[in-house]
Amino acid sequence: MPKYEALCSGPEGLLGSLRIILKELAPGSPLDESLGGLLKALSRQMGYVRVFLAIMDPESENLRLSLAHSPTRSIPATYTPGKGVVGQVYETGKPIIVPRLSEHGEFLNKAFGRSQEELESLAFLSVPVISSRRGGREVLGALSADLPVQPEESLQRHLEFLEVVADLIANQVAQLQEEMALHKHLMAQGMVPAGMDSPPPKDFVAASKSMRVVLRQGRQVAPSRATVLLRGESGTGKELLAEAIHQGSPRHDKPLIKLNCAALPSELVESELFGHQKGAFTGAVQTKRGLFEVAHNGTLFLDEIGELSLDAQAKVLRAIQEKEIQRVGGEQTLSVDVRLICATHQNLEHLLTSGGFREDLFYRINVFPIFIPALRERREDILPLAEHFLAGFATEYGKSIKRISTPAIELLTMYHWPGNVRELRNCVERAVLLCEEEVIRTYHLPPTLQTADSSATGINLSFGEAVAKFEQELLVDSLKKTRGNMLQSARDLRVSYRIINYKVKKYAIDVKRFSGVKPKRKK
Repeated sequence: MPKYEALCSGPEGLLGSLRIILKELAPGSPLDESLGGLLKALSRQMGYVRVFLAIMDPESENLRLSLAHSPTRSIPATYTPGKGVVGQVYETGKPIIVPRLSEHGEFLNKAFGRSQEELESLAFLSVPVISSRRGGREVLGALSADLPVQPEESLQRHLEFLEVVADLIANQVAQLQEEMALHKHLMAQGMVPAGMDSPPPKDFVAASKSMRVVLRQGRQVAPSRATVLLRGESGTGKELLAEAIHQGSPRHDKPLIKLNCAALPSELVESELFGHQKGAFTGAVQTKRGLFEVAHNGTLFLDEIGELSLDAQAKVLRAIQEKEIQRVGGEQTLSVDVRLICATHQNLEHLLTSGGFREDLFYRINVFPIFIPALRERREDILPLAEHFLAGFATEYGKSIKRISTPAIELLTMYHWPGNVRELRNCVERAVLLCEEEVIRTYHLPPTLQTADSSATGINLSFGEAVAKFEQELLVDSLKKTRGNMLQSARDLRVSYRIINYKVKKYAIDVKRFSGVKPKRKK
């Protein structure tokens, strides 16, 4: 195809830019974030002033400005097929070059409010995004860019490059179009709350893309009465997510009742869930209401549901299907209206195969599964979580701890965290209790996080070497704080500048890397 030949025969910069741009299309990332990152990379690598993607809305049959990267705030806009440059590109399926914006009479300028100076100095390119799925060619939208005015041959090369990018993202755009349609449908059904991209719930720290996906799924299912199954390793935050789902539901003013099914013997779980009549068994000295009754009109959270006995599973299934329960030893049927949220760290599919879990119950609770990744799989969350716990525990224990030292941060981020967020929380609490200064350091962390290098406990490490290791850590931490200012570090550490200078040379510390200024390369 000509456009691919032109790309390959062009300067190496185009192929290099293409590789960087494609890195943004990470598998498993939210489509809008992934494509938004691609537009940003496209602007940065190719020198485009703004880049935007308009996608056809099947319901309104208009093109909608869906994603944009621009130095100015983009204004929500729609484009009618056949009208304006973007509309013409969509209608004809052919790309358009506008050599200078001010010289094109049909150019619509409502999306970004470009200044007159920009209209005089910018060119405009727009290419169709075409999907070849289902055996035919379907124009999904248009990918467009503003760029500085330049010779026609150069503009043609940029146009061919944009066509390659449009072809590569066509499948993602098709999926995003379907997501837009689904979102509108759920909104019409009252299934999606306002503020889909609102901040995480209180006490819920989520900096990674994978956790933002989890929160988005939680917001989507919260307004419904659908049963939710939270899956993930122990300590990942399933109970906290269950609370967030309950708070986002119409039942938020009703009780949220919790039960850890693994915390009670199997013979007591049924009594706890469904209650019992007086005299039903030895020790049943009075009638007791079960948690299904207590949670009536509210939400019941069953943690570790895989631990339920088969008899209890049968009764839970009936409560879900028939909305009825019977107390242990009782004959009366009680109606209950309960929204169920379940959680497990076990592989329920394996339990199905071995006969340890009922297949009919599995399909009843697996209506809306949400998988919470382990902490080691989302390392971007480790530091924000640690700082969040540090602030809470410092307040609780009356400590004036301000931050975590750089070496300690490195230990936290390198550790594999088998206990996930729960282990990190306990680790920070222990460090706060041990710390008698304003900084959490490596020796405040538990031994499980320590290595021979970090804790200065190597087999061949002498007392003098251990002291030197600690001295070096203090110096590096101070230089980072002062951005490489050795004089200020000397004041902070209460020593002379001469000693600081001597220690920097002794330990071969590169002070420039703390200043934030990149050293000039030698010619």
